[in-house]
Amino acid sequence: MERAYIETTIPSLYFDERRDAKTVARREWTRNWWDRYRHDYELVTGAPVIDELLRGEHLRKSEKLRLLDNVKILRVTDAVTEAVEVYVERHVMPRDSGGDAAHLALASYYKCDYLLTWNCAHLANANKVSHIRRVNALLGLSMPQLVTPLEMIGEDEET
Repeated sequence: MERAYIETTIPSLYFDERRDAKTVARREWTRNWWDRYRHDYELVTGAPVIDELLRGEHLRKSEKLRLLDNVKILRVTDAVTEAVEVYVERHVMPRDSGGDAAHLALASYYKCDYLLTWNCAHLANANKVSHIRRVNALLGLSMPQLVTPLEMIGEDEET
């Protein structure tokens, strides 16, 4: 079974209540994937996701956390921490030890097939894939596919 790393934006968008068109579309695609397709994958996440969801006050916080109740939480190892440092040094990811670099390092280190995210600035960004692939090769890490729920459900489900 393929392994999918669930990044923070997935539970966040699942329960997002904003009504602008972009958010509504992302929320519906996220719910569609989660409700219909998640069982086709081994779902994993990382402690940084839980930490991000616990921080601050935001609507439906407990529901976002509960969505991940049956998702395995990957441990941050020394090798993961080292990968985070290299991503930042090589300008692959911004400096934020618990954020994007940590998600990428966890998904790469634990050989996830997919990193599922709505973060299209730093993660699911075609312009960054070759740079990430080169750095992961230098680190001896696998390269997850960096995808959104829309890409995982396919074009037939867009409407």
